[in-house]
Amino acid sequence: MISSKTFWRTVICGFIATFIMAMVSFLQAGLGLPTIDIAYLIDQSLNHVHGAEVYSISWANTAYIIGGILMALFWVVFLQNRIPGNWFIQGIIFGIMISIFSGAVVGPLVSSAAGDSFGLFYMNTWFPGKILLAGVIMHFSYGISLLLSLKVAGVNGLDSAS
Repeated sequence: MISSKTFWRTVICGFIATFIMAMVSFLQAGLGLPTIDIAYLIDQSLNHVHGAEVYSISWANTAYIIGGILMALFWVVFLQNRIPGNWFIQGIIFGIMISIFSGAVVGPLVSSAAGDSFGLFYMNTWFPGKILLAGVIMHFSYGISLLLSLKVAGVNGLDSAS
């Protein structure tokens, strides 16, 4: 079971890592890569299902942040004590895992819910290589900032003191 102290520290670290990932996504335009606005994609998917602008971007941002926090909790509960390496290597491994899951599962599902299909690993987009690279950079930033935040916060998985 996860202690209250570990839970709240993980929630805060997940929020920080999600914010950093969003900012990295927006800054990638300066490198010639596409900006991947996850909250906008969530907003469009939710509203497409209803056929009207039922949800605002605020709800989509909330869903995005909660998703980032849930990924942090998933890391602490299930993966942190099972993935080898220091915090940096673990952050890269987690970023790769998230990128693979996003390209193979999340991207195709979200885009098909919005009435279009990105395809597997974004192959149905205008520039799949650039989108894939942008996603990997985003998820590296999430993984590395999450693991650094957890290290600074003293979260060591379920072995943390309560």
